[in-house]
Amino acid sequence: MPSRYAQWMFDWETRLTSVDNNRVVRPLEWGVEWARDWPCRNGCLRNDRPEDSEQFFREYNRRIVASSDDFYSYSQPSDFRLERREVKVFSTREVPDPALEQKVRGTYASFLRFTSPTQTPHPENNLVNARWFPAAGRNALVLVPHWNSDAVAYTGLCRVLNFLGIAVLRLSMPYHEIRMPAEIQRADYAVSANIGRTLDAARQGVLDIRCCLDWLQSQGYKRLGIVGTSLGSCYAFLAAAHDPRIRVAAFNHASTYFADVVWHGQSTRHIRQALEVQLDVERLRRLWSAISPMSYFEQFSRWPRRSLIVYAKYDLTFLPEFSRQVVAEFVRNHLDHKVAVLPCGHYTTGETPYKYIDGWHIASFLRSAFEEV
Repeated sequence: MPSRYAQWMFDWETRLTSVDNNRVVRPLEWGVEWARDWPCRNGCLRNDRPEDSEQFFREYNRRIVASSDDFYSYSQPSDFRLERREVKVFSTREVPDPALEQKVRGTYASFLRFTSPTQTPHPENNLVNARWFPAAGRNALVLVPHWNSDAVAYTGLCRVLNFLGIAVLRLSMPYHEIRMPAEIQRADYAVSANIGRTLDAARQGVLDIRCCLDWLQSQGYKRLGIVGTSLGSCYAFLAAAHDPRIRVAAFNHASTYFADVVWHGQSTRHIRQALEVQLDVERLRRLWSAISPMSYFEQFSRWPRRSLIVYAKYDLTFLPEFSRQVVAEFVRNHLDHKVAVLPCGHYTTGETPYKYIDGWHIASFLRSAFEEV
């Protein structure tokens, strides 16, 4: 039986995951058409209607993991530019918080814009957006938020990192915030029951991160890092596994396989509802192995870096047993890492006092890690 504290935390976590009542159950779609322009085809069918779509994606995932440097390769954009515009929240809630909307109204910030190396049918999504928090010195990082984050989340952490002499590009992930297509209210196209589109969104997120590193280098920053939370943590790990420039990495909530999080997580029950009509978690794991951190520890281990793994003891979204498996892989591969365990859950990490505890772990780690790399 859980302790009284654990039960209190589980109840709080459940209430927070129930705030958003605009989740949509979308039907299972294979989305083979999303693979049309991917690398690593190596003779895979070039039409959009293979006889067995599941077999097509199982084989393609196998090819990707075997040649992942090709899959996560890209051409550097030629249109990097900074634009100054009014800050907006871009809330994914059915009823946005009026106090938050009022707080940012009339404020302005600088944003890095460039064309994503991955092109999708959605023009809004093809133009990358990253809010710029400059700082003098040699240290800079890309910050990748959580799934369905609004556009002002993590700005407090960015300012703390600026105070520590670390410049930050806070990335808007694919299909999030200003990149969200008009027909959806939430970032449903980033993680959904569409197998191919979910793979494509993760690949786009990784390539966008690497392009941000290109720009930071062009601005004279020599020591580069990354911070990712939840879905952003997954994208951050994939980027770090394929880019030697990332010398410092903080994974704020970490898990093993993309499929396991979707299948067992409290906040993705609506996606599982669509998937389990035809699939089980073992089959889904093979279909999304190419975007799963567990597939790439060999690649991640190629370059020296310092890493922080943060997970929550009462997490109902990234289950703690999966996070502990990630830590075990860091140990098994003799990787330089530090672990912090929060006494809360996934959503409650963003609540007082836990958000300050989490921020302290991240900021203190980054401050020391950048000094040592």
